[in-house]
Amino acid sequence: MPAPTIDPNHRDPTEVAATDTYRPNDPVWVYRDGVWRAGIVDGSSKLAATVIYRSNGARGIGVDIRTAPYVLARSEMDPLIDSL
Repeated sequence: MPAPTIDPNHRDPTEVAATDTYRPNDPVWVYRDGVWRAGIVDGSSKLAATVIYRSNGARGIGVDIRTAPYVLARSEMDPLIDSL
């Protein structure tokens, strides 16, 4: 499952979904430390989404709050994060 290659700062604002459109357990891509990571939504509000994501270099997970440009819907399953 290849990660997106788009820079979140160059996304077309009209194509960025508002964070309050995401629901708990929605599969997403999370942009963190310059890399898109597979994640799931833990919760969301009008301003941001709380996301759980997996590390690209290890089996660990992280939790972070991200604004809309740094979250992107994911259609393919990731067995390491989606089973949480």
